[in-house]
Amino acid sequence: MTQAPPAVYQTDLSSLPLIQRGKVRDIYAVGDEHLLIVTTDRLSAFDVILPDPIPGKGAVLTAMSNFWFARLRHVVPNHLVDLPLEEIIGDPAERELVRGRAIVVRRLKPLPIEAVARGYLIGSGWKDYQASGAVCGIELPAGLVQAAALPEPIFTPATKAAVGDHDENIDFARAVELVGARHADRVRALTLRIYGEAATYAHERGIIIADTKFEFGLDANDELVLIDEILTPDSSRFWPAEDYAAGSSPPSFDKQFVRDYLETLDWDKRAPGPHLPAAIIERTAAKYREALARLTT
Repeated sequence: MTQAPPAVYQTDLSSLPLIQRGKVRDIYAVGDEHLLIVTTDRLSAFDVILPDPIPGKGAVLTAMSNFWFARLRHVVPNHLVDLPLEEIIGDPAERELVRGRAIVVRRLKPLPIEAVARGYLIGSGWKDYQASGAVCGIELPAGLVQAAALPEPIFTPATKAAVGDHDENIDFARAVELVGARHADRVRALTLRIYGEAATYAHERGIIIADTKFEFGLDANDELVLIDEILTPDSSRFWPAEDYAAGSSPPSFDKQFVRDYLETLDWDKRAPGPHLPAAIIERTAAKYREALARLTT
């Protein structure tokens, strides 16, 4: 039996300057026009980076994002470029450390909002609905239950928080203030179209994409480009269709499984995060692998 590669919690590449270390990704400069994005096995929950990695998670996220980028490039351009690691990382050991979990992308200007599409009433959307009957200013029918399918998918933007802070849901008017009417309209249209195509494809393979978030950047011509990761278990809620029932939080392929475990602890959702038991780590890793297999094979 082939031994699984060791988990990668953090990278420190000697050949490239580190620009940013996010919740999951380490980002390096490749000249003035490109970036190397390394997806580690770190896991964040409630906007706190947990101390234990999920082995193989970064490779799964990278493979899944690349799959969706290729499948959806007819809808919107993405930030990927075809530059081999051999041309960027000189050290063979460092190259192998990040192989399968690193991408080279165009350096773009990120928009200061997250583009969220919701097809089901769950998470912060469910909390907002319980409080006001609306999500991000969008009025919804009365009497909906937790995890209910919405009459149609909705666009619910959020501000992008710094590491350790919480994203904040905003209404469309606020999104217009932040990015301008032209970009806000285009982001909303693209977000709902991408979500619709992806949700249909995933449902045929036994996965409900309850909600998801995208990030967009601007190129030199002020045109929108899809960036970051897309439609992964970290940026989306994936539910097994065979187990779905409205009225409670369904089982999932994503890190909601970890969130549900953390909710049972006496933890204030502030750093430092608690350690995860080995059984939780392995079950989470298996869920990520199963989601990738269902979607791409």
